[in-house]
Amino acid sequence: MGKNASILLIKKKRGLTSFSSLNDIKRTIDPKVGHAGTLDKFAEGLLIVLTGSMTKLNVLFSRMDKQYRAHIQFGTETDTLDPEGTVIAEASIPHYDTILEAIPSFIGEGEQEPPAYSALHINGKRASELVRQGKQVVMPKRPITIYAFSPISYQNGVLVADIHVSKGTYIRSIARDLGKACGSRAHLTSLVRTSIGPFSLDEAVDARNTEALVSSMQYTDAYLKRLEDVSVFEMPESELFRVANGSYPHTVTCIKEGKDAVFGALYSKDGVLRAVSNLQEKRLIAQIHPYTGGKQYETI
Repeated sequence: MGKNASILLIKKKRGLTSFSSLNDIKRTIDPKVGHAGTLDKFAEGLLIVLTGSMTKLNVLFSRMDKQYRAHIQFGTETDTLDPEGTVIAEASIPHYDTILEAIPSFIGEGEQEPPAYSALHINGKRASELVRQGKQVVMPKRPITIYAFSPISYQNGVLVADIHVSKGTYIRSIARDLGKACGSRAHLTSLVRTSIGPFSLDEAVDARNTEALVSSMQYTDAYLKRLEDVSVFEMPESELFRVANGSYPHTVTCIKEGKDAVFGALYSKDGVLRAVSNLQEKRLIAQIHPYTGGKQYETI
């Protein structure tokens, strides 16, 4: 199952795709890497990266809510709804009071039309690829929730705001729709993801800083414990050898019961995280510090 299973908090830089941001991690930590929640190339901020067998936990992280600091430029809309696109519409810049009056209507549950330039699939193909081929694309609306929309400043037609949303919400679409709601047009010029669920950008490290990246692996245990939907178990010493050989333990004591938990974190009595299991299938999916008869493997 691999000894390099880990949960990493990474600072994605502007100008890099989420995929290319993983290259240093593949070389330094483990060639098997996945991330929870793509950031557009022009955007930056927090990226949760899972390595080794921890990639099987992606479902837990991908459904978390997210928070962003957005810069919304009023007066123009681009085809991509970001600064890398071509201007397709122009309108007058609205007064700040008009924007403040429009924002409350966006808060709460609703439906959103995703950007045509996105990785979403239409009839088996990426919407963005179809658009670049000159094909007409109709993006089906989908349910989202905007938990909070807090304006920070407004100057020269640029609104700076903190936005807290559910999974699958496009901030680019919020910018587009807010522009139209104000009788104008708008697109994003900057986007920073500041948090994902209980994880903050302040905790993240630069993937190119090898020392910091390797050191951050030690927090995998602590990050796992933050997940409300992961149960925590303690195993007696008699079960350690069995778990080290990839078998599900016969006996465990529940320390914390996760909400509708599918996954469980298995600890030895000395407080060491030994493995992560699928509770429904009663099998191990990741080994973190396998028991070796008194000797522990290093995490890297």
